[in-house]
Amino acid sequence: MEIALTLKDLGLILIGTGLIVLLMYCIGFIRHLTVTIKHTNKILEDTQVITAIASERAQELDEAVGEVAQSVSQMADVMKGNQSTIAALSSIVNAVMSLKNICTKKSDSSE
Repeated sequence: MEIALTLKDLGLILIGTGLIVLLMYCIGFIRHLTVTIKHTNKILEDTQVITAIASERAQELDEAVGEVAQSVSQMADVMKGNQSTIAALSSIVNAVMSLKNICTKKSDSSE
């Protein structure tokens, strides 16, 4: 039994084999691509959560900064208008510090 193969037949066999190998590589590529897409989707979901948290915190900080700025401007108005208020506040602070120093000295001497 003799099998005669022509160059045309050998070329077709090589092309068919090449197509089968290419098909295998494409299947592997698609399999890895689906895993990568699933992982990317998880990352994007986490990014959306983190972005939402950052947005909430930025709004909270904006409100806090606004309140602090308002308090500082009110204190500046008080300082401009009432110098006696500042003197009274500094006297109260000095009295509290003196009381603290007295308590600290008593506790140190008793030990």
